[in-house]
Amino acid sequence: MRKNKKPIAWLGALLCAISLLSVLALPTFATAPPIPISLENGKTVNGELIDSTTYIPLRRFCDAMGGATIEWNARTSTATVTNSARGLHMTVKQGASYIVANGRYFYAPTGVRNVGGSLYVPIRPLAKAYCLDVTWSDATRSVALSSTGKSLTSGDSFYKSDEVYWLSRIIHAESGSEPFKGKIAVGNVVLNRVESKQYPNTIYGVIFDRRYGTQFSPVSFGTIYRTPSEESIIAAKICLEGYTLSEDILFFMNPRLSTTNWIAENRPYAFTIGRHDFYY
Repeated sequence: MRKNKKPIAWLGALLCAISLLSVLALPTFATAPPIPISLENGKTVNGELIDSTTYIPLRRFCDAMGGATIEWNARTSTATVTNSARGLHMTVKQGASYIVANGRYFYAPTGVRNVGGSLYVPIRPLAKAYCLDVTWSDATRSVALSSTGKSLTSGDSFYKSDEVYWLSRIIHAESGSEPFKGKIAVGNVVLNRVESKQYPNTIYGVIFDRRYGTQFSPVSFGTIYRTPSEESIIAAKICLEGYTLSEDILFFMNPRLSTTNWIAENRPYAFTIGRHDFYY
């Protein structure tokens, strides 16, 4: 017996009409205006504000700066930038929280992102790689990049081997299983102590300081001598580049493992990352 298909067709048309009305009823969102970025060569390119950070497509930036070649490795999602005139060799990996330029590590806290098939990078680490100063204008919501007159030295020249050696080891011993950001915070504590008049003025001296008793438990346990992970070494180098979550934190503790509450009872609380509480 032949079935009547008209009710089905009518119902389908009704559902399509309802769907269309629903789409038309959705609120529309205005696209955020681009962020003008003035380059040292007088050119202006547009960046975009993403998570309160000014981003720019890597290729757009390198092309505007001039003299660079870019190779893309689809297998590793990594772009390699070579600018012979500037003596610059840079790798930028999608999803990474840093870029690498001449063997140096520049932190990108909000990460390198893929937006519409293009690699977007925060402007500040790119500026560091190109030795440019960054100036942000609230009034015009724009960025100006100006030359520092310097060229980027290599990591072999910039980093002191003994500082990387000991800072990466204390970071690994104290926060080997902590988030990357937590590793940086531990490195910040050590370097903040180096700058403080209350502590020795070297990384080694701070780590092995016993003036008020052993300061870091890995010194007592011997874990300070373990080989650090690659991530701990990178975190140490980012700290040595001057990146800091706070210039004032001097203490940290894992409240689940600590055998004393002296820090929590006597120092102002700053923030928590992973299992570590940090204090001023």
